[in-house]
Amino acid sequence: MSWPGRLNLHYTRDGERTIALDRHHGPLRVLQRLYPEGPGICHHVLVHPPGGIVGGDTLEIEAQLEEGTHALITTPGATRYYRSAGAPGMQQVKARLADHARLEWLPLETIAYRDCHAINRMRFDLAPKAEMIGWDLLALGLPAAGEAWSRGRYQQHLELPGVWLEQARIDASDTLLLDGPLGWAGRRVLGTMWFGSGETIGRERTARLLELARDRLSASPLADSAGVSAVHDRVIVLRALAERVEPLMQLLVAVRAGWRQDGWSLAESAPRIWRT
Repeated sequence: MSWPGRLNLHYTRDGERTIALDRHHGPLRVLQRLYPEGPGICHHVLVHPPGGIVGGDTLEIEAQLEEGTHALITTPGATRYYRSAGAPGMQQVKARLADHARLEWLPLETIAYRDCHAINRMRFDLAPKAEMIGWDLLALGLPAAGEAWSRGRYQQHLELPGVWLEQARIDASDTLLLDGPLGWAGRRVLGTMWFGSGETIGRERTARLLELARDRLSASPLADSAGVSAVHDRVIVLRALAERVEPLMQLLVAVRAGWRQDGWSLAESAPRIWRT
């Protein structure tokens, strides 16, 4: 039996404070609002009590950020796509940002288990003065446990409308993609990170953000399998391949700290849930 979950998040400004109203249906919700950086930035932790998505399950997350709000959304652990008997398991994220709103979409990794049929869709609509930092980490199988991703399918849709659209279809039987030198080259963890704006980021600011990311790439053990570029004048994208999640997460956390400091004049302030 499928087990759908739906969560609506609405962020508004009350003086200097970002407040949030959440409504949920099914096994999907957020923990209480947290303000480790002060009242202007609301940290939210998404919780899915079943612990994983199986065939037929659908999780829908919608977020509306009103003018001047800042939300950081993360998860307490990995998102897991388990085996499917036929029907796909799907997670769908839609966020709309008004002018001067900021969103940090920073979930922990997604794990695709053997025999899964997974769909992951993300769409972020940014008003002209809105900005966001986001990332997505995908791990195929459990290589450390000796469980290879030998069977399964994974589809991904990542979109900043009118600016950047990525659609990926990965099949475990596609060895040319997964093992070829122009594909995943035998690695099984892929990270995608972006800095997006509703208007042109600007040449000088783009150059600084690229330089910050490249400095951290050069210091990472993943330097040979990572790169960053301005694919549009409103978005910067970083890509990296790894054999394990941990070094990739360390790289993305370091880049996020640099982008936050230079782009928004904010300190790193990693969510507390990452340390538990």
